[in-house]
Formats: sequence, C-alpha cells, structure tokens
Amino acid sequence: MIPRERVKTALHHQVPDKIPIDFSSTAVTGIHVTVVAALRDRLDLEKIPVKVWEPYQMLGWLDEDLKAVLGIDVEGIFSLNTLFGFPNENWKPFRTPWGQEVLVPGQFNTTTAPSGELLIYPQGDTDAPPSGRMPTSSFYFDSIIRQHHFNPDGLNVEDNLEEFKPITERELTHLKREVARVRNSSRAIVGNLGGTGLGDIALVPAPFLKHPKGIRDVEEWYISTVTRQDYLHQIFSAQTEIALKNLRKIHTIVGDLIDVVFVCGTDFGTQTSSFCSPATFEALYAPYYKQINRWIHENTSWLTFKHSCGAVEAFMPLFIDAGFDIINPVQCSAAGMNPDRLKQRYGDKLVFWGGAIDTQKTLPFGSPESIRAEVLSRCEIFSKNGGFIFNAIHNIQPMTPVENIIAMFDALKEFNGEKGG
Repeated sequence: MIPRERVKTALHHQVPDKIPIDFSSTAVTGIHVTVVAALRDRLDLEKIPVKVWEPYQMLGWLDEDLKAVLGIDVEGIFSLNTLFGFPNENWKPFRTPWGQEVLVPGQFNTTTAPSGELLIYPQGDTDAPPSGRMPTSSFYFDSIIRQHHFNPDGLNVEDNLEEFKPITERELTHLKREVARVRNSSRAIVGNLGGTGLGDIALVPAPFLKHPKGIRDVEEWYISTVTRQDYLHQIFSAQTEIALKNLRKIHTIVGDLIDVVFVCGTDFGTQTSSFCSPATFEALYAPYYKQINRWIHENTSWLTFKHSCGAVEAFMPLFIDAGFDIINPVQCSAAGMNPDRLKQRYGDKLVFWGGAIDTQKTLPFGSPESIRAEVLSRCEIFSKNGGFIFNAIHNIQPMTPVENIIAMFDALKEFNGEKGG
C-alpha cells in the first residue's frame, strides 16, 4: 500500500498492510525541536537548523528526508497563523535559551525579562504587551493571562468572538499554497483549518491578540462553564455559525484532498478526573460539535479528529454521539483509560490516533526494553481490526533520549515485520 491507502484503510476500521505512522501532522502529534535535531544527527541526515513551526510548544518541522527515514504516512496542511498570531514565513535564525540554533518565523520577536524569562509578543508586535513567557530552564512558552477588560456584570459576547471572524482572502490564498504543497504527496493529509476549537483552553487567553477582552483567565473560564452557561452558549452558537460559513469557503479550495480534519483540541480530562461532568459536555458542548461534524460528514469526505487529554473514558460514547471519528492522544496512563477496555468498547466506532507510548514516563525515562514491551503491547491491542494510527501520547517531549525514540520506531518495525535500525 502507499501511505494514503494504508491510512485510509485503518481509518475505515480495516487492517492495512502495516500500522500507519503519524508524527507532526498536527500540533498535538509532533516532536519538540530538540528531538528533531537529535534524530537528524542520529540518522546521519544533513545538518541543518530545524524550523520551529509551532512556537507555543516549540515543535520542530520534519523535512522530507526525515519523514522518509521514519516512514511517516501522514502530513498536515495548516492555517495561516501560529498560536501567537504571526505566519510561518520569512524564516530567520534564532538561538534558543538552551543553546540550539533553529529557524523561527520572521515575526517571532522576543525580549528577555529581568527574571530571565523569554517573552514573546502577539503578532510579533513588541509595542503590545507580551502574550507568552518561557520560564528559565523551560522548553516551551506559557500564555500570559491578560484579562484587563473583564467586567462580570457587563459581559459582551462580541469580546470572546474577536478571534472568530470570516476567513480572509489572505488566509484562503495561504490554504491554496498549502494545497499546492501537498497535492502530489502519497501521504494522507490532515487539515488543521482552525475556527472550530470551541472552548479550547489554549485559545482562551488569546496569545494571538494584542489586547484581548472578555473571559481570558483560565480559572474564570472553567468557573463560567458552571456559572455562565447561557453566556457560553451564546459564544459557542456564534462561533459555530461563523465556522460553518468558513468551512464552506475552505471546502471549495481543499475539496477532498484532505482525509482528516482537526476539529477541536478542548481537553476534558485531567490525570485522574475530568474538567466537567458528562452531563455538562452534553448540554454545553455537544450541540455545537454535532452541528460541525454533521456539516462535515454531509458535505465532505473528511473524517473528524477530536483531541482530548486525560481521563475521558466516560466521554467516549459522547464523542461518538457528537459525530467524532477519531480520538487522540489516548492517554492510557490516566485514570480509567485501560487500552484493552477502550478498544473493546469503542474500537469499532472510534479510531485511536495515538496511545502507542507514554511520553510522560516510558519514552523519556524508560529502558529500550521497556519501550519495546509497551509499544508491542499497544500495537497488539489497538491494531486489531484496524482503527489505529501509530503516534505517541501527545508530542514527544524535549530532551527525550534519541536512542529511546529509535527503540520506539524499531519496536513498531518489529511488529510490522520490518527490519529495525
């Protein structure tokens, strides 16, 4: 099978010739820039500075030579702007706080705070207040909460809709370029189109806006899911209306080139519990997910991708009922997320995109033997009757030993009946 056939076979719950692999088709299936560089060195690829394509998490771009060596079967197309509101273009050199020479977008502008933190600015505008900080000895940015205009007695829905606008001609032109970039690819394509992330906590602080208004504090947002549901319904209803209009325009450009669309990254689970009850999910979120997924399924050939970390076993039937086809990252270490039970209960309805290796403990700190054992076990469980795309549980974290990552790929090759190395 060519990669796209392999992926589509698995997506339709059939058994492909081997388990398909994704790394870096989305911002939740990627690899930190430190690890991308280490992999290139370990595999004797050309020594080039790695592009930081997702600056919030400092994810590194996988060039074609690395994708080919790793056997990647999926790639993504992406909306115009990063989470900090500037496009991935006009690349320039940058030396990270840990000393790595990388390439960053031209509007990736930073300053250093007296505390030593690295500060980054929305839309690259250093005259605006910074919207992200990278603490000393860290490898990522955290959003800076800038809730300066919050009035609990005078909330205005428009304030939380500022980032949800009709898609612009510039954005549509960018998507045309993305389509041209991947048109001749043999890989399956994931569309990261934006605009459908209802309540995604990474978006709430609006690190891409210079002066965000409305509810922008993470704690206040979670409180509002209980105390201000009427207000959030107004937000989600308006967001969904805008999103559907945008999807119609996007579909005229993208058509059936993409196989999967990333719909939403809202996390509903913690390590041990959930951020809301299943009843709240059904009342507050599900009606709008259903509208979006219904439009996609009725008007396109795309399958829909839902990301949620944590203990979400109780939400799986609700994700299915809301129309999602794919769940990621399948955090098997969280409470109740037993891989055998997940596959038995939901494997005929949901594709498990991830779950192959724990990136909190096993991959960064385990031995090659423990990595091999976990990968082989997860592949055995999740690949039965198809419905499995190989990926780690969320992004591969910074400074993960490269030999452990090679051990992960070798274990997959062993399961697939290929030669490792």
